[in-house]
Amino acid sequence: MKPSTHRRAKGAAEHSASETPARAGTHAHDSAEATAWQAVCRLDELVAGAGAAVRAHGAQVAVFLTDTGPYALDHVDPFCGAAILARGIVGELQGHPVVASPMYKQHFRLDTGQCLEDETVRVRRWPLRVDTDGILSIGRPETAHDPEAAHAPEATA
Repeated sequence: MKPSTHRRAKGAAEHSASETPARAGTHAHDSAEATAWQAVCRLDELVAGAGAAVRAHGAQVAVFLTDTGPYALDHVDPFCGAAILARGIVGELQGHPVVASPMYKQHFRLDTGQCLEDETVRVRRWPLRVDTDGILSIGRPETAHDPEAAHAPEATA
């Protein structure tokens, strides 16, 4: 890892830790819950209709803000292997919110990760939550792709 990247990653980890207030009497279940979600940014820091690349749970994740709310997918395009999906064009196709890969232009549904041009390909979808302070957190990636699952539940306490 380049020294400049290391400083950035270290600073991001310190920033994330400062966003999570310590609670007295934390139980093992509470600490497991805390590690299941990682704060990545404030919701108001995202630009509507665009993507942002973040690092969560040791992976590169593309976060998108649309009129219907935030979404998160793997940042790596499965067709070319490059981490570029956050730089794709966000829009709507066939009635679904999508991102078009900047490399070969395949469209991935933001709500499921499914590629519209090749039904055998999909990228992982990451669960999101926004707390009452507007902090956007990313959970562990979903193993089963459920199109009916909520992409960003209402604010949590």
